[in-house]
Amino acid sequence: MAPGVKVSSAKVRPFVAPARRHRTTGDSGSGGDHHERPFISNGMLAILALIGTEAMFFAGLLGSFLVFRLSAPFWPPPALPRLPITVTWVNTFVLMSSAVTMGLAVRAVHQNRQRRMRRFLLATGGLGVTFLAVQGVEWIRLIAHGLKLSSGAYGGTFYTLIGCHAAHVTAAVIWLACVIVAAMRGRYNARNPGGVELCAAYWYFVCAIWPVLFVMVYLM
Repeated sequence: MAPGVKVSSAKVRPFVAPARRHRTTGDSGSGGDHHERPFISNGMLAILALIGTEAMFFAGLLGSFLVFRLSAPFWPPPALPRLPITVTWVNTFVLMSSAVTMGLAVRAVHQNRQRRMRRFLLATGGLGVTFLAVQGVEWIRLIAHGLKLSSGAYGGTFYTLIGCHAAHVTAAVIWLACVIVAAMRGRYNARNPGGVELCAAYWYFVCAIWPVLFVMVYLM
């Protein structure tokens, strides 16, 4: 070694790159990595597919109705009773109100307000049952006055279109009843609103299709 050259005795530490931090969602103390919540759930995709299928089904029924309606010289036929317009206006308001209460129930579950959610779900179910009951009473009256499924194209298209919608409302009410039972047991909250949201999507569909049927069948 050359004279006058000093060698440092300090140890040289190797450079270590800092570890990358993984972005996680949710509570920091839960342990493990969390996956981000998808923009739309698989359940909602299934419901949207079902709604699309049902929309095409009703479009086909309405197309058939228009063929009969536009080709008939008189609509309704003179010998058959007229449809109850005033009562159906009121019943339409009942069904549209149920869409509002359902929306409030969805909002309540996102706010984690359990009691408010259950109250609006019950109100929605009550309005749906009222809609079906009024329709049932009107159908009994129409049958008593001679309007039957066998009463030509007029009676056939009326009971097919309105009956299919009533069947969908009945299915929605049954589904909602199951959701209400689960809600009473505390199943749904802000972190788990899926059951309420899925039922609401289908409920909105049966509410949205009714004004189209009402205008075409009752008012045209």
